Amino acid sequence: MALYREQGVVLRTWRLGEADRIVALMTQGEGKVRAVVKGVRKTRSRFGGRLEPFSHVDLSLYRGRGDLDIVTQAEVLNPFRALREDYDRVVAGSAMLEAVDQVAQEREAAVRIYLLLVRALRALDAAPRDPSVVLDAFLLKLMAVEGYRPVLGECAGCGGQGPLRAFSIVRGGALCERCRSGQESLLDRGTVPLLAALLAADLDRVAGAGGGPPPTPRREAGTLVRGFVEYHLDRRLRSYPLVAR
Repeated sequence: MALYREQGVVLRTWRLGEADRIVALMTQGEGKVRAVVKGVRKTRSRFGGRLEPFSHVDLSLYRGRGDLDIVTQAEVLNPFRALREDYDRVVAGSAMLEAVDQVAQEREAAVRIYLLLVRALRALDAAPRDPSVVLDAFLLKLMAVEGYRPVLGECAGCGGQGPLRAFSIVRGGALCERCRSGQESLLDRGTVPLLAALLAADLDRVAGAGGGPPPTPRREAGTLVRGFVEYHLDRRLRSYPLVAR
């Protein structure tokens, strides 16, 4: 078995036998990796609490012959301690981990997804005014990386400049009133500009924005982001409904 070194974020964990645990990691060079951590559930385990969800870690692993590698060493680069101590940030972060776990492929390098996740967790750790705004900005950027960038600067139907007062998940973006079929709800005037701002803005800037967006566009944008992401993932994000807004 070959030994290799990686950095990664722990996405989730589950038990294996009496003392071991399997961890799913989003790594910088290997993509999503599943690995066994032997003896981690023993009181005197040398790993302690280093390999828990959210942890950004530096790892040494043996490449396994099957689907599972073996962790031999782990050092914490960032535990995101402040994030872990706030319920709203934990729920928003959990939705991020869940989405990455769904889109990332095992053994397929995805550096952009890895870096995006690390930046998003740092933004949550920095005590944002509204964690849900950071989450929605992250999800829109994640969909764009995956090739599902929503059309927000023009009408997804005719290419016109607007005003853009509706959004079609199936058609992939905002619609003008002329292209609106009637199945799409008429949106607040600030909703599509808010979606465009979340997609374009740096995550640190989103986290530090004072005041926050008005409640109606914020609520509508959250509903649209959730629907857009779940449509393309073809599954629900279990953590998303728990996010405070």
